[in-house]
Amino acid sequence: MTNRMQIATAATNHNTRHPLITASWATTMHRLSGGRFTLGIGRGVAAMYAAFGIPAVTTAQMEEFAAVMRRLWRGEVILNHDGPIGTYPVLALDPDFNEDIRLALVAFGPKSLALGGKVFDDVILHTFFTPETVERCVRIVKEAAERAGRDPASVRVWSCFATVGDHLPEELRLKKTVARLATYLQGYGDLLVRTNGWDHAVLQRFREDPVVTSIGGAIDQKATAQQIEHIATLIPEKWLEPSATGSAEQCVQRIRNEFDYGADAVIMHGATPDELEPIVAAYRASRRKSTHFGTK
Repeated sequence: MTNRMQIATAATNHNTRHPLITASWATTMHRLSGGRFTLGIGRGVAAMYAAFGIPAVTTAQMEEFAAVMRRLWRGEVILNHDGPIGTYPVLALDPDFNEDIRLALVAFGPKSLALGGKVFDDVILHTFFTPETVERCVRIVKEAAERAGRDPASVRVWSCFATVGDHLPEELRLKKTVARLATYLQGYGDLLVRTNGWDHAVLQRFREDPVVTSIGGAIDQKATAQQIEHIATLIPEKWLEPSATGSAEQCVQRIRNEFDYGADAVIMHGATPDELEPIVAAYRASRRKSTHFGTK
């Protein structure tokens, strides 16, 4: 059993269950993990909320939700709450609670990033962010923390980084890179393209492609290997560059670069622990070598 590994939601939605359910569940996870749990929330996808008949999440809601969670974890009884997250006559868990549970925000746009720096303990970025985007996001978070009177170093910014080594079969690599990015483009391509400064005309051609339009669902879940190979011809190599690919050693170097762009931590995203094993081993070896020679 691990006594170091941390766990987190990255992310859940605050608006799909009662605040007391989320707060009590987070407390349970916090205690079961020996204080190693982080509750991460995100804004979510507006189109999905519309399909479910749920109002879209606002920045004010996420800020207030964080404040309410912390009050409940401190054992407060909140009476006649009326605010962005809703109206509740009574919100309370246990007056003896005094839980210190980290809160994370999965952030994409500038408003969410600034909120993360202002209120949250961790900010988790999106996959396939370019180096320039990572640098800009880190700057927004840290500056917002400073404006709020917080120590910018106390807010950790995580790069969520697709890590898919060449030791995996090519078909699987394409599914974890091309098909994964294509699925993001299906869901919120305009936002991702705008955030990274990519060419919108490429996104439009992708959307209009008959193979793409024929797939009835998420590409990384529904597309065949042949369809993914075709989709690979639609996505510029530049769009796939913000990822760790190649040999284990090349993946390690690419991961290290994320720290140079300002990230405080890196999530190796899109692969199972077994699939990451050669890369983790190479990373550990590189750290031992760096320590031996007195470098970072």
